[in-house]
Amino acid sequence: MSARAPDRMQMMTELVNETEVSLLECKVCFEKYSQKKKHRPRNLPCGHVICLECVFSLAHPRNFRLECPFCRRACKSSETSDCLPLLHLIEILSPATNIPLASGTTTGVGDEAAVSASLGLTFNLSFGGWGTLINPTGIAMCRRSDCVVVAHDGKKRIKLFGLSGSCMQQFGERGDAGNDIKYPLDVTVTLDGHVVVTDSGDHSVKVFDFNGRGKLIIRESFCLPWGLDTTPENEIILSDPEAGALSRLTANFRKGELKKIQKIQSNLCHPREVAVSQTSGIIAVIEHLKAKGPNYSSTRVKIFSADMKLIGQMDSFGLNLVFPSKIYATALVFDREGHIIVADAYNQIVLCLGKPEEFPVLRPIITQGLSYPVALTYTANNSLIVLDSGDHSIKIYTAS
Repeated sequence: MSARAPDRMQMMTELVNETEVSLLECKVCFEKYSQKKKHRPRNLPCGHVICLECVFSLAHPRNFRLECPFCRRACKSSETSDCLPLLHLIEILSPATNIPLASGTTTGVGDEAAVSASLGLTFNLSFGGWGTLINPTGIAMCRRSDCVVVAHDGKKRIKLFGLSGSCMQQFGERGDAGNDIKYPLDVTVTLDGHVVVTDSGDHSVKVFDFNGRGKLIIRESFCLPWGLDTTPENEIILSDPEAGALSRLTANFRKGELKKIQKIQSNLCHPREVAVSQTSGIIAVIEHLKAKGPNYSSTRVKIFSADMKLIGQMDSFGLNLVFPSKIYATALVFDREGHIIVADAYNQIVLCLGKPEEFPVLRPIITQGLSYPVALTYTANNSLIVLDSGDHSIKIYTAS
């Protein structure tokens, strides 16, 4: 029996190794999947998985269409997406390749810093990672304290980080109590330092101070509160995709007193992400357009003046005329100069669309090192912060 035990152990080890190799290699080029861009596992619309390099190799150079090598279903390269379960498995089995949790370290994304530097941004640091953050959904910057506020699916729903990556505070457990948060979607910080969260669990907007004490809860006013941002007048602009509307929320946050909720725009198509320019008060919103059939969803960016007059708009089709791949906008923000910055989760990039008066002037500013960017914010010194839900991290890019 003792002689057979090592044999069984060896057989089990070989079986595990074979299973790992079978799961973690591309069945087209037989290279191992990795978190680096070249061999990242990508989902095809049909459900099969191949690496990103094979997606590019199989795609037509002009129309970017390809056929699945296994079932021959046609799709566009822009319709592929990161295979998050495999990326998580790679992260677990290969801890040496994880994004470091210590501050001031890099993500192992190769020449990302050089690429960003040529476009006006230099990669600075990354922090977070699986466990520290879990499926983060929203990010905001408190300029009074240089603190980064993140909404995620962890035990404590709201986390506050210093710009070095150290966790300063966390609060908001899942539950029904006044200070609890069920399913946070987005977060912003008011000019007087209060944290405002949209909670899809009970369709509410919740206001906290920086110690996590609940100051105000607004229910029964929204169908599904989603994105939100703070105006230069310390009001909150909030999107409601089910109602197809934007609202302005006015309150005395310090006293926890709601003054007014005013619907300022209606007849929008599933508006989610929203951003407000801190210099001009101009409002940008991303609409998520629905269409018949699978994999045909697209987005549209609309720009409104501070008094809600439409300045400009551009949908995925229009952007595709000046960019070689379908753009699916998942986040937007204004920089200090008033440029509109958009994250594109499908292509794993961040783009500058120019100022409202020149919109859209398409210019990629981050082209490598991102998995699934879902939120953007800026620091007081104009450094761009990207919330990457694909690897549960926060990435900071400093203006050159």
